[in-house]
Formats: sequence, C-alpha cells, structure tokens
Amino acid sequence: MSKLGNLGARLYRGEVGYDFVGKRMLWYGVSILITITAIVGLSVRGLNMGIEFEGGAVFTTPKTSVSASQAEEYAEEAAGHDAIVQGLGTGGLRIQVAGVDTDQSDPIKSQIAQDMNLAPERISAELVGPSWGDQIANKAWQGLGIFLVLVVIYLAIAFEWRMALAAFVALIHDITITVGIYALVGFEVTPGTVIGLLTILGYSLYDTVVVFDSLKEQTKDLTKQTRWTYSEVANRSINSTLVRSINTTVVALLPVGGLLFIGGGVLGAGMLNDISLSLFVGLAAGAYSSIFIATPLVADLKEREPQMKALKKRVLAKRASAASQSEPQEAEAVDEPYDEEPEDATPAAVGPPRSQRSQPSSRNRGRGRPSGKRR
Repeated sequence: MSKLGNLGARLYRGEVGYDFVGKRMLWYGVSILITITAIVGLSVRGLNMGIEFEGGAVFTTPKTSVSASQAEEYAEEAAGHDAIVQGLGTGGLRIQVAGVDTDQSDPIKSQIAQDMNLAPERISAELVGPSWGDQIANKAWQGLGIFLVLVVIYLAIAFEWRMALAAFVALIHDITITVGIYALVGFEVTPGTVIGLLTILGYSLYDTVVVFDSLKEQTKDLTKQTRWTYSEVANRSINSTLVRSINTTVVALLPVGGLLFIGGGVLGAGMLNDISLSLFVGLAAGAYSSIFIATPLVADLKEREPQMKALKKRVLAKRASAASQSEPQEAEAVDEPYDEEPEDATPAAVGPPRSQRSQPSSRNRGRGRPSGKRR
C-alpha cells in the first residue's frame, strides 16, 4: 500500500488526525481575509467585461506577420478604445474593440488594414450588441439563483437545515473568491467564464456533501454515549474523507491547470483563460471551503443546541473523573456502537493509536490471586 493510501486508512480508522474543527477560528480568519481582499479588488479594479457583455466590434485578419502586441497598438490608435488581440491557429489575428457601433466600425477597419498592409476586404468585421450580453448576464444570475435555492432545499431535506446553511455559505465563499481573483488578475470575463463559475459550484458541493454524509452516519444516536462531543465527531468525519477530497481535487486540477498554464500561457490560446481560470480557482476554493468552512460551521451551529451542550458537559465531566483517578483503567477500548462504548474512553482521533495503548503485562497475570494449589 502506498504511503498516501496508508495515511488515508489510518485517518479513516481515527488512529491519526488533525484538529480542523478545534482551530476553526483560524480558518474563519483566513477566509475572511481572503474574502475582503477579493471584495476590495472587485470594488477598486472591477471586472474586465468581454465584448459579449459591453458590445463592440470583432475584426478577424488573415495570416499576417504583424505581432499581436503591434496589432493591439494599431487598433487602439484607430478606435480610441482599449483593444484585445488574440492569435488564431491560421496565423491571423482576432481584434476585439469594445464600445464601437456600426458607424465607427468601417473607418476603424480601414485604418487597421492600412497599418497592417492588408486589403480592407480581407478583414472581416462582426458587430456585437450589448443587449445580447445583458441577456447572458440575466440568464446566468437566474441560473445561479435557482441552483442555490435547489441546493438549500435538497440539503435541508437530505441532511438538516444547519448543513444546508453551511453549504450555502461555502458556495458564496467560493464564488466571491473566484470573482475577486478575476478582478485582481484582470482576465476578460466572457460567457466561458460564466460557464466555469456555474461548473465549480457542482465540484464544491460534491466535496461538502461527502463530508456531510460521513458526519450524518457517525452522529447517529450521538447523545446516547459520553465518549465524543459533536465537534470531535465532525473533526473525525473530515479526517476520514480528507485523502479522498485531496485525490479528487488534484485529479480535477491537473487537466484544468494544463488548460490554464500550457494552453493559455505557453501556447497563447487566450480564449482558454476565460474558463480555465475560473475552474482552477473555483476547484481549489471549493476543496478548501468543504474542509475548513462548511463542516466547522456545522459543528458551531450544532454545539449551540441544548442537547449537544449537555452532551459536551457530560463528556468533559467523565474525562475529568477518569483523569482524577489514581490508577489508570486497564480496560481496552473497543469500537462498538455509541450506546455500548465505555463512557470514559477518549476519542480515537484525539488519543494515541491502539497499538500504543497500555496493555496488561503477561508476566503480571495471576499475581495477587490464589494459584489453587495447596502446600
């Protein structure tokens, strides 16, 4: 078995673990800091909306020796607006100029053709109205709203309203960070970006539901025992699914990273950046939020219930009573249902592995008891 697989098995059995829930205030602080940075970037720089949303003209040239940077200068001088130039596989260029109407497109086309030493009829021009972009944006907002409502309803029915609320907060967290990164980096927002944003919600929700399902199974009849608190069970649920979440996220990030860094960076296929950046940032943020935000938030909400408060009080009282005893108990802890477990046992995710627990020595067996032989 590989080292990662062995670690996953030990995490699943509760032999080792990291206290994610216990340090939740740290994760909350980190998330708040990242979210504030994203909001500030969005407020100061704003989004670089594509031509599909703002309207304008798209000029496509045949194969040319003019570089993309030089063609961008020509287009900005001819139009008086910012231009975006992307190379095509045919050797031509795709020049986007926002804020250009029908009357302005022909003079701009003629000036670009003159600067690039091309015949004007060899350059194709396409006008995009801003109303089309408004329709896309409205449909995207409608789709996002419907998705979030359905997610909250489903999780409230399948699990409980606290988990639905935590998942909703995690999804908003992921969207805010992704949009903020777009504002800070300055990548163009296109319909592909909208598709990427809607796609990452499914990945983020998947990781969250996996942890919630494990938590739901492990908290059945939780109040009938005095071994674990709800937060400790929640922490064990995170650890038991940690390796699975990491594997799923890494496998998903590899092809997306190829699109972003190789396709968009090395090969210069700028159109791939529209969807790949949103997917890359969203997948990473979704994995983070499912581990560090959603489940700790559920534990916070559950610990406010009177039953869970009473349970925590009983657990701590039993542990204090066991620690105050002069002689440690030699009874070995056995994994049994909650109502049959020893009440003074410590959580598996907190205490040492069973292999290191004290066992009664064989040489001491029988001491202090009559041997049954008469002298």
